[in-house]
Amino acid sequence: MANEKIRGGQMPQLAYRNLRFLESADARALRILSEYFDPQAHLRRAGAQHTVVFFGSARILPREAALQNLRDVESRSKGGAAATLQSSIKRARMDVHMSRYYEAARELARLVTQWARSLNDSPKFLMVCSGGGPGIMEAANRGASEAGGKSIGLNIKLPMEQEPNPYITPELNMLFRYFFMRKLWFAQPAQALIVFPGGFGTMDEMFEFLTLIQTHKMGHRVTILLYGSKFWKRTVNFGWMLESGTISPEDLKLIRFVDSPQQAFAILKDELGQRLDLRTVIKHPFV
Repeated sequence: MANEKIRGGQMPQLAYRNLRFLESADARALRILSEYFDPQAHLRRAGAQHTVVFFGSARILPREAALQNLRDVESRSKGGAAATLQSSIKRARMDVHMSRYYEAARELARLVTQWARSLNDSPKFLMVCSGGGPGIMEAANRGASEAGGKSIGLNIKLPMEQEPNPYITPELNMLFRYFFMRKLWFAQPAQALIVFPGGFGTMDEMFEFLTLIQTHKMGHRVTILLYGSKFWKRTVNFGWMLESGTISPEDLKLIRFVDSPQQAFAILKDELGQRLDLRTVIKHPFV
């Protein structure tokens, strides 16, 4: 009887190949662990030890696209001055205004990557990292690509699917189910964070970083730059938070405002250079 065949002649499925089980509530812990170990394996294989993280709106357009959209809207409005068209023109003009942040993120990522490629360590030692989507995320990966370097994209599965931008290094293009695991991989290797104008998601990610550093949970120093002082000082009244007693003067020292790629890069180069003992390779030394 012990050797009698299983009725139906079918072997049970291996648990780790059972997609129905893996998608169930019972396997949630396994999914969470997978989103820790799989990104870790990707980063280790790529030699990515430290990152410069870019946060910002997915809705900000490249300058060329914003200008073309404005031309299209203005062309449609020539036949009349309907209120809806006027609203569209106003929106399109604002998109052109905001597109400067896309171009700034692109340039800053290019500068960071170009510098990283000149260092005495592997050029993969320090990489640009973004949320993997459009807007500021795309600009960061694009700038890194234009400098000839690799970059990371940590995308998130959403009800409205967010497509990965085409500038992410393919082997460093990762997709997360859980926001908190994605945030862990933003934070764990980060040496610097540059926050460009954005919405709820950007605010959430920025304040998560600030809280981790404020409460000494990060485990290492992180340079945090808010790009676009006019936007940030109008959007978040940090001065009033200080005056109200909800943050301390020391908390306010965690952030700095910058208004040009060159200004941001100078701070990053100085602080990361000292912290990580980074030196530029002399390619043609005197003998």
